[in-house]
Amino acid sequence: MNYIELFAGCGGLSLGLERAGFELIFANELSPMAGESYAYNILNEDLSQLAQQSQMPSRTLWLNSSYPDLRRRLRENPFEFPSVKAVGYSDLRGLNQSLSGKLMIGSIVELNKLLEEESSLIKSIRGSNDGEGVDLISGGPPCQSFSMAGLRRKDCEKNTLPWEFAKFVSKIQPKMAMLENVTGILRAFRDGDGKKYYAWFEVAKAFAQIGYVPLCLHINARFAGVPQNRPRFILMAFREDFLKKWMIKNKSHANQVLLRSSMSFFEKIHINGEEPEYGDLRYFDSSKPQDRELINSSFLCHLQNSKEVTVRDAIDDLKVNRPSLQSEYVKDLNTLFGTPEGTHIFNHEKRSNSPTVQRRFRIYQILQQLNESTVTKGVMGLLKGDCSSLSDDAWRHLRSFKFKLETGELSHFHKKSELEQYLLRHPTKKQTQKALNPDQPAPAALSIPDDGCHYDENELRVFSVREMARIQSFPDGFVFRSKVTTGGKMRRFEVPQYTQVGNAVPPLLAYRLGIVCSQVLGFEHQEILA
Repeated sequence: MNYIELFAGCGGLSLGLERAGFELIFANELSPMAGESYAYNILNEDLSQLAQQSQMPSRTLWLNSSYPDLRRRLRENPFEFPSVKAVGYSDLRGLNQSLSGKLMIGSIVELNKLLEEESSLIKSIRGSNDGEGVDLISGGPPCQSFSMAGLRRKDCEKNTLPWEFAKFVSKIQPKMAMLENVTGILRAFRDGDGKKYYAWFEVAKAFAQIGYVPLCLHINARFAGVPQNRPRFILMAFREDFLKKWMIKNKSHANQVLLRSSMSFFEKIHINGEEPEYGDLRYFDSSKPQDRELINSSFLCHLQNSKEVTVRDAIDDLKVNRPSLQSEYVKDLNTLFGTPEGTHIFNHEKRSNSPTVQRRFRIYQILQQLNESTVTKGVMGLLKGDCSSLSDDAWRHLRSFKFKLETGELSHFHKKSELEQYLLRHPTKKQTQKALNPDQPAPAALSIPDDGCHYDENELRVFSVREMARIQSFPDGFVFRSKVTTGGKMRRFEVPQYTQVGNAVPPLLAYRLGIVCSQVLGFEHQEILA
Protein backbone atom coordinates (compact mmCIF):
# COMPACT_ATOMS: atom_id res chain seq x y z
CA MET A 1 0.00 0.00 0.00
CA ASN A 2 1.18 3.51 -0.76
CA TYR A 3 0.53 6.98 0.61
CA ILE A 4 1.09 10.69 0.03
CA GLU A 5 1.84 12.80 3.09
CA LEU A 6 0.71 16.45 3.20
CA PHE A 7 1.75 18.84 5.98
CA ALA A 8 4.41 16.25 6.77
CA GLY A 9 6.21 18.18 9.53
CA CYS A 10 9.21 16.36 10.94
CA GLY A 11 7.74 12.95 10.05
CA GLY A 12 5.76 11.59 13.02
CA LEU A 13 2.80 10.47 10.91
CA SER A 14 5.00 9.04 8.15
CA LEU A 15 7.07 7.12 10.70
CA GLY A 16 3.96 5.39 12.03
CA LEU A 17 2.41 4.75 8.62
CA GLU A 18 5.57 3.20 7.23
CA ARG A 19 5.86 0.92 10.26
CA ALA A 20 2.28 -0.16 9.51
CA GLY A 21 3.33 -1.19 6.00
CA PHE A 22 2.79 1.91 3.84
CA GLU A 23 5.27 3.03 1.18
CA LEU A 24 5.79 6.74 0.47
CA ILE A 25 4.89 8.16 -2.94
CA PHE A 26 5.93 11.67 -1.92
CA ALA A 27 5.53 14.12 0.95
CA ASN A 28 4.92 17.86 1.10
CA GLU A 29 5.97 20.22 3.90
CA LEU A 30 6.09 24.01 4.05
CA SER A 31 8.91 24.48 6.58
CA PRO A 32 12.51 23.78 5.49
CA MET A 33 13.44 23.32 9.17
CA ALA A 34 10.86 20.59 9.79
CA GLY A 35 11.68 19.22 6.34
CA GLU A 36 15.30 18.77 7.36
CA SER A 37 14.26 16.35 10.12
CA TYR A 38 11.86 14.57 7.76
CA ALA A 39 14.58 14.11 5.14
CA TYR A 40 17.10 12.83 7.70
CA ASN A 41 14.81 10.25 9.31
CA ILE A 42 12.38 9.20 6.60
CA LEU A 43 14.50 9.66 3.45
CA ASN A 44 17.97 9.05 4.94
CA GLU A 45 19.22 12.34 3.48
CA ASP A 46 21.43 14.70 5.53
CA LEU A 47 20.64 18.18 4.24
CA SER A 48 23.02 20.01 6.60
CA GLN A 49 25.94 17.89 5.49
CA LEU A 50 25.05 18.39 1.82
CA ALA A 51 24.82 22.15 2.38
CA GLN A 52 28.27 22.20 3.99
CA GLN A 53 29.63 20.36 0.94
CA SER A 54 27.85 22.81 -1.43
CA GLN A 55 25.85 19.91 -2.87
CA MET A 56 22.14 19.63 -3.65
CA PRO A 57 19.89 16.83 -2.35
CA SER A 58 18.40 14.19 -4.63
CA ARG A 59 15.33 13.26 -2.54
CA THR A 60 14.36 16.70 -1.20
CA LEU A 61 13.00 19.14 -3.77
CA TRP A 62 11.86 22.75 -3.55
CA LEU A 63 8.64 23.71 -5.29
CA ASN A 64 10.11 27.20 -5.64
CA SER A 65 12.77 29.12 -3.72
CA SER A 66 14.42 32.53 -3.81
CA TYR A 67 17.83 30.86 -3.60
CA PRO A 68 19.78 28.43 -5.78
CA ASP A 69 21.89 27.01 -2.94
CA LEU A 70 20.83 24.60 -0.20
CA ARG A 71 22.47 26.48 2.70
CA ARG A 72 20.21 29.52 2.30
CA ARG A 73 17.17 27.41 1.45
CA LEU A 74 17.37 25.68 4.84
CA ARG A 75 16.89 29.05 6.60
CA GLU A 76 14.46 30.59 4.14
CA ASN A 77 11.21 32.10 5.40
CA PRO A 78 8.60 29.75 3.87
CA PHE A 79 5.98 32.51 3.86
CA GLU A 80 8.22 34.37 1.41
CA PHE A 81 8.61 31.51 -1.07
CA PRO A 82 7.98 32.74 -4.65
CA SER A 83 4.78 31.50 -6.24
CA VAL A 84 5.07 28.75 -8.84
CA LYS A 85 4.45 31.37 -11.55
CA ALA A 86 7.09 33.79 -10.26
CA VAL A 87 10.76 33.87 -11.12
CA GLY A 88 12.67 31.67 -8.70
CA TYR A 89 14.58 28.44 -8.40
CA SER A 90 12.29 25.43 -8.77
CA ASP A 91 13.44 21.81 -8.68
CA LEU A 92 10.24 20.82 -10.48
CA ARG A 93 10.43 23.13 -13.45
CA GLY A 94 9.92 21.01 -16.53
CA LEU A 95 8.87 18.03 -14.38
CA ASN A 96 11.65 15.87 -15.77
CA GLN A 97 12.07 13.73 -12.68
CA SER A 98 9.95 11.34 -10.69
CA LEU A 99 8.52 12.39 -7.34
CA SER A 100 8.61 8.82 -6.03
CA GLY A 101 9.95 8.60 -2.48
CA LYS A 102 10.71 12.32 -2.26
CA LEU A 103 9.93 15.33 -0.09
CA MET A 104 8.67 18.50 -1.73
CA ILE A 105 9.30 21.71 0.24
CA GLY A 106 6.68 24.34 -0.50
CA SER A 107 3.12 25.51 0.06
CA ILE A 108 0.18 23.17 -0.51
CA VAL A 109 -1.59 26.16 -2.09
CA GLU A 110 1.16 26.47 -4.68
CA LEU A 111 1.27 22.70 -5.14
CA ASN A 112 -2.44 22.71 -5.98
CA LYS A 113 -1.84 25.52 -8.49
CA LEU A 114 0.92 23.46 -10.10
CA LEU A 115 -1.39 20.45 -10.41
CA GLU A 116 -3.98 22.64 -12.15
CA GLU A 117 -1.38 23.72 -14.70
CA GLU A 118 0.41 20.36 -15.13
CA SER A 119 -2.17 17.65 -15.84
CA SER A 120 0.67 15.27 -16.68
CA LEU A 121 1.81 15.46 -13.06
CA ILE A 122 -1.63 14.35 -11.85
CA LYS A 123 -1.54 11.41 -14.26
CA SER A 124 1.94 10.49 -13.06
CA ILE A 125 0.85 10.52 -9.40
CA ARG A 126 -2.37 8.61 -10.09
CA GLY A 127 -0.38 6.00 -11.99
CA SER A 128 1.57 5.05 -8.85
CA ASN A 129 1.27 1.50 -7.52
CA ASP A 130 1.52 -0.10 -10.96
CA GLY A 131 -1.50 1.74 -12.25
CA GLU A 132 -3.66 0.88 -9.25
CA GLY A 133 -3.65 4.49 -8.09
CA VAL A 134 -3.01 6.10 -4.72
CA ASP A 135 -4.20 4.23 -1.64
CA LEU A 136 -4.01 6.95 1.04
CA ILE A 137 -3.45 10.69 1.35
CA SER A 138 -2.82 11.73 4.95
CA GLY A 139 -1.79 14.81 6.86
CA GLY A 140 -2.33 17.21 9.73
CA PRO A 141 -2.93 20.80 8.53
CA PRO A 142 -1.60 23.50 10.88
CA CYS A 143 -4.06 23.90 13.71
CA GLN A 144 -3.12 26.99 15.75
CA SER A 145 -6.25 28.91 14.81
CA PHE A 146 -8.51 25.97 15.70
CA SER A 147 -6.74 25.33 19.01
CA MET A 148 -8.44 26.23 22.28
CA ALA A 149 -4.96 27.04 23.62
CA GLY A 150 -4.47 29.86 21.13
CA LEU A 151 -6.34 32.74 19.54
CA ARG A 152 -9.29 31.18 17.72
CA ARG A 153 -10.09 33.01 14.49
CA LYS A 154 -12.60 31.88 11.90
CA ASP A 155 -11.02 34.11 9.24
CA CYS A 156 -7.39 33.05 9.86
CA GLU A 157 -5.61 32.17 6.61
CA LYS A 158 -4.40 28.87 8.15
CA ASN A 159 -8.02 27.77 8.52
CA THR A 160 -8.23 27.38 4.74
CA LEU A 161 -5.63 24.60 4.73
CA PRO A 162 -8.03 21.69 5.42
CA TRP A 163 -9.87 22.80 2.28
CA GLU A 164 -6.60 22.85 0.33
CA PHE A 165 -6.14 19.27 1.61
CA ALA A 166 -9.56 18.35 0.18
CA LYS A 167 -8.73 20.11 -3.11
CA PHE A 168 -5.57 18.01 -3.47
CA VAL A 169 -7.55 14.83 -2.70
CA SER A 170 -10.13 15.75 -5.38
CA LYS A 171 -7.36 15.92 -8.00
CA ILE A 172 -5.55 12.68 -7.04
CA GLN A 173 -8.61 10.56 -6.10
CA PRO A 174 -7.04 8.13 -3.59
CA LYS A 175 -9.09 5.30 -2.11
CA MET A 176 -8.85 6.94 1.34
CA ALA A 177 -7.88 10.25 2.92
CA MET A 178 -7.08 10.84 6.58
CA LEU A 179 -6.92 14.28 8.19
CA GLU A 180 -5.69 14.88 11.76
CA ASN A 181 -6.30 18.04 13.79
CA VAL A 182 -6.78 19.47 17.28
CA THR A 183 -10.11 18.96 19.01
CA GLY A 184 -10.67 22.72 18.93
CA ILE A 185 -11.92 22.17 15.39
CA LEU A 186 -15.02 20.58 16.97
CA ARG A 187 -15.97 23.72 18.90
CA ALA A 188 -18.02 26.45 17.29
CA PHE A 189 -16.74 29.75 15.98
CA ARG A 190 -19.17 32.65 15.76
CA ASP A 191 -19.71 34.87 12.75
CA GLY A 192 -20.14 38.60 13.08
CA ASP A 193 -23.89 38.11 13.41
CA GLY A 194 -23.41 35.54 16.19
CA LYS A 195 -24.21 32.51 14.03
CA LYS A 196 -22.33 29.35 14.99
CA TYR A 197 -19.85 27.90 12.52
CA TYR A 198 -18.42 24.39 12.97
CA ALA A 199 -15.15 23.96 11.09
CA TRP A 200 -15.15 20.14 11.31
CA PHE A 201 -18.64 20.00 9.79
CA GLU A 202 -17.63 22.29 6.93
CA VAL A 203 -14.54 20.20 6.21
CA ALA A 204 -16.67 17.04 6.18
CA LYS A 205 -19.01 18.76 3.70
CA ALA A 206 -16.05 19.57 1.46
CA PHE A 207 -15.06 15.89 1.31
CA ALA A 208 -18.63 14.78 0.61
CA GLN A 209 -18.87 17.28 -2.24
CA ILE A 210 -15.85 15.70 -3.97
CA GLY A 211 -17.18 12.14 -3.68
CA TYR A 212 -15.82 10.98 -0.31
CA VAL A 213 -17.79 9.58 2.62
CA PRO A 214 -16.48 11.25 5.82
CA LEU A 215 -16.17 9.42 9.16
CA CYS A 216 -15.34 11.82 12.01
CA LEU A 217 -13.73 10.75 15.29
CA HIS A 218 -12.68 12.33 18.56
CA ILE A 219 -9.98 10.07 19.98
CA ASN A 220 -7.20 10.35 22.55
CA ALA A 221 -3.59 9.32 21.92
CA ARG A 222 -3.28 8.14 25.53
CA PHE A 223 -5.56 5.19 24.68
CA ALA A 224 -3.14 4.22 21.90
CA GLY A 225 -0.27 3.93 24.39
CA VAL A 226 1.12 7.48 24.11
CA PRO A 227 2.16 8.94 27.52
CA GLN A 228 0.23 12.14 26.87
CA ASN A 229 -3.37 13.18 27.33
CA ARG A 230 -3.67 14.27 23.71
CA PRO A 231 -7.21 14.32 22.30
CA ARG A 232 -7.35 14.61 18.51
CA PHE A 233 -9.87 15.02 15.73
CA ILE A 234 -9.54 12.43 12.97
CA LEU A 235 -11.45 12.53 9.70
CA MET A 236 -11.29 9.38 7.59
CA ALA A 237 -12.73 9.89 4.11
CA PHE A 238 -13.53 6.94 1.84
CA ARG A 239 -13.99 7.23 -1.92
CA GLU A 240 -17.60 6.19 -2.55
CA ASP A 241 -16.96 3.29 -4.94
CA PHE A 242 -14.22 1.86 -2.74
CA LEU A 243 -16.32 2.08 0.43
CA LYS A 244 -19.26 0.29 -1.16
CA LYS A 245 -17.04 -2.65 -2.09
CA TRP A 246 -15.51 -2.69 1.38
CA MET A 247 -18.93 -2.62 3.08
CA ILE A 248 -20.03 -5.74 1.19
CA LYS A 249 -17.20 -7.66 2.88
CA ASN A 250 -17.44 -5.94 6.28
CA LYS A 251 -21.08 -5.98 7.36
CA SER A 252 -20.58 -6.12 11.12
CA HIS A 253 -23.18 -4.28 13.18
CA ALA A 254 -20.57 -1.92 14.65
CA ASN A 255 -19.22 -0.96 11.21
CA GLN A 256 -22.73 -0.31 9.93
CA VAL A 257 -23.58 1.91 12.92
CA LEU A 258 -20.33 3.86 12.53
CA LEU A 259 -20.95 4.58 8.86
CA ARG A 260 -24.74 5.00 8.84
CA SER A 261 -24.69 8.73 9.62
CA SER A 262 -21.78 9.26 7.21
CA MET A 263 -23.54 7.54 4.31
CA SER A 264 -26.76 9.47 4.88
CA PHE A 265 -24.81 12.74 5.07
CA PHE A 266 -22.90 11.89 1.88
CA GLU A 267 -26.03 11.00 -0.07
CA LYS A 268 -27.76 14.21 0.98
CA ILE A 269 -24.88 16.32 -0.35
CA HIS A 270 -23.33 14.35 -3.21
CA ILE A 271 -26.33 12.42 -4.57
CA ASN A 272 -29.28 14.70 -3.82
CA GLY A 273 -27.46 18.05 -3.98
CA GLU A 274 -29.08 19.21 -0.73
CA GLU A 275 -27.56 21.50 1.87
CA PRO A 276 -27.11 19.57 5.14
CA GLU A 277 -27.98 20.94 8.55
CA TYR A 278 -25.71 20.73 11.56
CA GLY A 279 -26.68 17.45 13.22
CA ASP A 280 -26.96 15.50 9.96
CA LEU A 281 -23.48 14.11 10.63
CA ARG A 282 -22.25 13.00 14.03
CA TYR A 283 -18.73 12.40 15.26
CA PHE A 284 -17.84 9.49 17.51
CA ASP A 285 -16.18 10.42 20.79
CA SER A 286 -13.95 7.81 22.46
CA SER A 287 -14.38 9.60 25.81
CA LYS A 288 -18.06 8.56 25.83
CA PRO A 289 -18.61 4.95 27.03
CA GLN A 290 -21.17 4.09 24.36
CA ASP A 291 -19.01 5.38 21.52
CA ARG A 292 -15.90 3.77 23.01
CA GLU A 293 -17.64 0.40 23.07
CA LEU A 294 -18.70 0.86 19.44
CA ILE A 295 -15.16 1.78 18.37
CA ASN A 296 -13.76 -1.25 20.20
CA SER A 297 -16.17 -3.54 18.30
CA SER A 298 -15.40 -2.09 14.88
CA PHE A 299 -12.54 -1.85 12.40
CA LEU A 300 -11.26 1.08 14.55
CA CYS A 301 -10.48 -1.16 17.53
CA HIS A 302 -6.70 -0.65 17.22
CA LEU A 303 -7.11 2.97 18.35
CA GLN A 304 -8.08 1.97 21.90
CA ASN A 305 -7.37 -0.24 24.88
CA SER A 306 -3.61 0.16 25.28
CA LYS A 307 -2.12 0.22 28.75
CA GLU A 308 -1.87 3.77 30.06
CA VAL A 309 1.71 5.07 30.12
CA THR A 310 3.00 7.72 32.54
CA VAL A 311 5.56 10.49 32.22
CA ARG A 312 7.83 8.49 34.54
CA ASP A 313 7.60 5.49 32.21
CA ALA A 314 8.60 7.72 29.31
CA ILE A 315 11.58 9.68 30.61
CA ASP A 316 12.79 8.60 34.06
CA ASP A 317 15.89 6.77 32.74
CA LEU A 318 17.04 9.94 30.96
CA LYS A 319 17.81 11.64 34.28
CA VAL A 320 21.00 9.55 34.46
CA ASN A 321 20.99 8.35 30.82
CA ARG A 322 21.19 4.67 31.75
CA PRO A 323 19.58 2.35 29.16
CA SER A 324 19.38 -0.42 31.76
CA LEU A 325 16.73 1.64 33.59
CA GLN A 326 14.47 1.99 30.55
CA SER A 327 10.83 1.12 31.11
CA GLU A 328 8.95 -1.49 29.11
CA TYR A 329 7.30 1.39 27.25
CA VAL A 330 10.65 2.71 25.99
CA LYS A 331 11.98 -0.76 25.14
CA ASP A 332 8.80 -1.67 23.25
CA LEU A 333 8.76 1.69 21.45
CA ASN A 334 12.34 1.33 20.26
CA THR A 335 11.74 -2.28 19.23
CA LEU A 336 8.60 -1.35 17.27
CA PHE A 337 10.39 1.33 15.27
CA GLY A 338 13.61 -0.62 14.79
CA THR A 339 15.93 1.34 17.08
CA PRO A 340 18.79 -1.00 18.12
CA GLU A 341 19.55 -1.44 21.81
CA GLY A 342 22.34 0.86 22.94
CA THR A 343 21.59 3.55 20.35
CA HIS A 344 23.16 6.91 21.23
CA ILE A 345 20.64 9.31 22.79
CA PHE A 346 20.50 12.38 20.56
CA ASN A 347 18.72 15.68 21.32
CA HIS A 348 19.10 15.30 25.09
CA GLU A 349 21.10 18.43 25.85
CA LYS A 350 19.81 19.68 29.20
CA ARG A 351 18.96 23.37 29.05
CA SER A 352 20.58 25.72 31.53
CA ASN A 353 18.06 27.63 33.62
CA SER A 354 19.04 30.50 35.90
CA PRO A 355 19.09 29.99 39.70
CA THR A 356 15.95 32.14 40.00
CA VAL A 357 14.09 30.02 37.45
CA GLN A 358 15.27 26.83 39.14
CA ARG A 359 13.87 28.04 42.46
CA ARG A 360 10.56 28.85 40.75
CA PHE A 361 10.51 25.36 39.23
CA ARG A 362 10.84 23.91 42.72
CA ILE A 363 7.74 25.92 43.68
CA TYR A 364 5.88 24.36 40.74
CA GLN A 365 6.98 20.89 41.82
CA ILE A 366 5.54 21.47 45.30
CA LEU A 367 2.25 22.72 43.85
CA GLN A 368 2.06 19.65 41.63
CA GLN A 369 2.61 17.32 44.59
CA LEU A 370 0.00 19.13 46.69
CA ASN A 371 -2.57 19.34 43.91
CA GLU A 372 -4.72 21.70 46.01
CA SER A 373 -6.40 24.35 43.87
CA THR A 374 -6.77 26.86 46.70
CA VAL A 375 -3.07 26.58 47.58
CA THR A 376 -2.06 26.91 43.92
CA LYS A 377 -4.24 29.99 43.54
CA GLY A 378 -2.68 31.62 46.58
CA VAL A 379 0.92 30.88 45.56
CA MET A 380 0.39 31.94 41.95
CA GLY A 381 -1.24 35.14 43.19
CA LEU A 382 2.00 36.03 44.96
CA LEU A 383 4.17 35.00 41.99
CA LYS A 384 2.12 37.21 39.67
CA GLY A 385 1.99 40.10 42.16
CA ASP A 386 -1.80 39.90 42.48
CA CYS A 387 -1.72 39.56 46.28
CA SER A 388 0.74 39.89 49.16
CA SER A 389 -0.23 37.15 51.61
CA LEU A 390 -1.11 33.46 51.92
CA SER A 391 -4.10 32.03 53.72
CA ASP A 392 -3.43 30.13 56.94
CA ASP A 393 -4.73 26.98 55.25
CA ALA A 394 -2.23 27.34 52.39
CA TRP A 395 0.58 27.88 54.90
CA ARG A 396 -0.34 24.68 56.76
CA HIS A 397 0.04 22.74 53.52
CA LEU A 398 3.25 24.42 52.38
CA ARG A 399 5.25 24.44 55.59
CA SER A 400 6.05 20.71 55.32
CA PHE A 401 7.81 21.10 51.94
CA LYS A 402 11.40 21.99 51.22
CA PHE A 403 11.97 24.98 48.97
CA LYS A 404 15.21 25.77 47.15
CA LEU A 405 16.76 28.77 48.87
CA GLU A 406 18.95 31.47 47.36
CA THR A 407 21.90 29.79 49.10
CA GLY A 408 21.30 26.64 47.03
CA GLU A 409 20.07 24.14 49.64
CA LEU A 410 16.57 22.70 50.04
CA SER A 411 14.97 23.81 53.30
CA HIS A 412 11.67 24.42 55.12
CA PHE A 413 10.30 27.84 55.97
CA HIS A 414 9.35 28.30 59.64
CA LYS A 415 7.37 31.52 59.30
CA LYS A 416 4.57 32.30 56.87
CA SER A 417 5.91 35.82 56.33
CA GLU A 418 9.29 34.45 55.23
CA LEU A 419 7.64 32.21 52.63
CA GLU A 420 5.49 35.11 51.39
CA GLN A 421 8.58 37.30 50.89
CA TYR A 422 10.35 34.42 49.14
CA LEU A 423 7.46 33.97 46.70
CA LEU A 424 7.32 37.70 45.99
CA ARG A 425 11.02 37.58 45.07
CA HIS A 426 10.26 35.08 42.27
CA PRO A 427 7.72 36.84 40.04
CA THR A 428 6.57 35.39 36.72
CA LYS A 429 4.30 36.33 33.84
CA LYS A 430 3.91 32.75 32.66
CA GLN A 431 0.31 31.57 32.58
CA THR A 432 0.50 27.81 32.09
CA GLN A 433 3.93 26.71 33.29
CA LYS A 434 3.87 23.79 35.70
CA ALA A 435 5.74 20.69 36.82
CA LEU A 436 4.45 17.47 35.31
CA ASN A 437 2.96 14.71 37.40
CA PRO A 438 5.30 11.71 36.94
CA ASP A 439 2.52 9.22 37.63
CA GLN A 440 0.10 10.48 34.96
CA PRO A 441 0.28 10.99 31.19
CA ALA A 442 1.52 14.46 30.27
CA PRO A 443 -0.98 17.23 29.48
CA ALA A 444 -1.77 18.05 25.86
CA ALA A 445 -0.26 21.55 25.97
CA LEU A 446 3.42 20.65 25.70
CA SER A 447 4.87 22.19 22.56
CA ILE A 448 7.49 24.72 23.73
CA PRO A 449 10.25 24.38 26.37
CA ASP A 450 8.55 26.70 28.85
CA ASP A 451 5.29 24.71 28.98
CA GLY A 452 6.51 22.43 31.76
CA CYS A 453 9.38 21.54 34.02
CA HIS A 454 10.77 18.30 35.41
CA TYR A 455 9.16 16.56 38.38
CA ASP A 456 12.43 15.59 40.15
CA GLU A 457 13.79 18.00 42.79
CA ASN A 458 17.30 17.28 41.51
CA GLU A 459 16.29 18.17 37.93
CA LEU A 460 15.12 21.79 38.23
CA ARG A 461 14.90 22.47 34.48
CA VAL A 462 12.70 22.35 31.45
CA PHE A 463 12.55 19.14 29.47
CA SER A 464 15.07 18.33 26.78
CA VAL A 465 13.95 17.76 23.20
CA ARG A 466 14.48 14.01 23.70
CA GLU A 467 12.31 13.94 26.82
CA MET A 468 9.50 15.71 24.98
CA ALA A 469 10.01 13.34 22.05
CA ARG A 470 9.67 10.31 24.35
CA ILE A 471 6.42 11.78 25.70
CA GLN A 472 5.25 12.14 22.07
CA SER A 473 6.26 8.46 21.43
CA PHE A 474 9.20 9.12 19.13
CA PRO A 475 11.78 6.31 19.32
CA ASP A 476 15.34 7.13 20.37
CA GLY A 477 16.58 6.51 16.83
CA PHE A 478 14.63 9.49 15.49
CA VAL A 479 16.99 12.50 15.35
CA PHE A 480 15.65 16.05 15.30
CA ARG A 481 17.55 18.46 13.08
CA SER A 482 17.92 22.22 12.59
CA LYS A 483 17.85 24.77 15.44
CA VAL A 484 16.90 23.65 18.95
CA THR A 485 14.69 26.64 19.73
CA THR A 486 13.90 30.15 18.53
CA GLY A 487 12.35 33.39 19.75
CA GLY A 488 11.10 36.87 18.93
CA LYS A 489 9.91 37.55 15.39
CA MET A 490 11.54 34.35 14.19
CA ARG A 491 8.76 32.39 15.94
CA ARG A 492 6.44 33.45 13.14
CA PHE A 493 8.10 31.21 10.59
CA GLU A 494 10.83 29.09 12.17
CA VAL A 495 10.08 25.52 13.24
CA PRO A 496 12.88 24.47 15.62
CA GLN A 497 13.25 21.08 17.26
CA TYR A 498 10.92 21.70 20.21
CA THR A 499 8.18 22.91 17.88
CA GLN A 500 8.73 19.98 15.53
CA VAL A 501 8.07 17.59 18.41
CA GLY A 502 5.03 19.49 19.69
CA ASN A 503 3.41 19.81 16.25
CA ALA A 504 3.91 16.16 15.27
CA VAL A 505 1.36 13.38 15.18
CA PRO A 506 2.62 10.94 17.86
CA PRO A 507 4.24 8.07 15.92
CA LEU A 508 2.57 5.44 18.10
CA LEU A 509 -0.86 6.92 17.34
CA ALA A 510 0.15 7.17 13.67
CA TYR A 511 1.08 3.48 13.72
CA ARG A 512 -2.33 2.54 15.14
CA LEU A 513 -4.05 4.71 12.54
CA GLY A 514 -1.89 3.07 9.88
CA ILE A 515 -2.96 -0.41 11.02
CA VAL A 516 -6.63 0.63 10.72
CA CYS A 517 -6.10 2.09 7.24
CA SER A 518 -4.01 -0.86 6.06
CA GLN A 519 -6.69 -3.35 7.09
CA VAL A 520 -9.36 -1.35 5.25
CA LEU A 521 -7.24 -0.88 2.14
CA GLY A 522 -5.83 -4.39 2.25
CA PHE A 523 -9.09 -6.20 1.61
CA GLU A 524 -8.75 -5.78 -2.19
CA HIS A 525 -5.24 -7.21 -2.12
CA GLN A 526 -6.48 -10.14 -0.03
CA GLU A 527 -9.19 -10.83 -2.64
CA ILE A 528 -6.59 -10.88 -5.42
CA LEU A 529 -4.38 -13.29 -3.48
CA ALA A 530 -7.35 -15.53 -2.73
